Amino acid sequence: MEVYEIICGAIVLVLALLIIILCLMQDDRTQDSMTSALGGGMNESFYGQNEGNTREAALAKLTKILGIICFVIIICMNVVIPYIMTFFQSTGE
Repeated sequence: MEVYEIICGAIVLVLALLIIILCLMQDDRTQDSMTSALGGGMNESFYGQNEGNTREAALAKLTKILGIICFVIIICMNVVIPYIMTFFQSTGE
């Protein structure tokens, strides 16, 4: 195995563990009643109005960001870097 494979694998492992922990820290999102599903789920509470400023919103945003970073690293590790390595090996550098 190449050094870049080991480094990228370790980074992906750490990111996967962080994503799992963040998902477990988030609260379950349940609807209060069937009328909220039919009526669009309007929430008139203080929590519903300030949903973007809460801890839950921050955890959800961080989970999305880490998921995107993990996806990009996996694509680079499996597609981009091997292509670059074969290019340099074929040119003799």
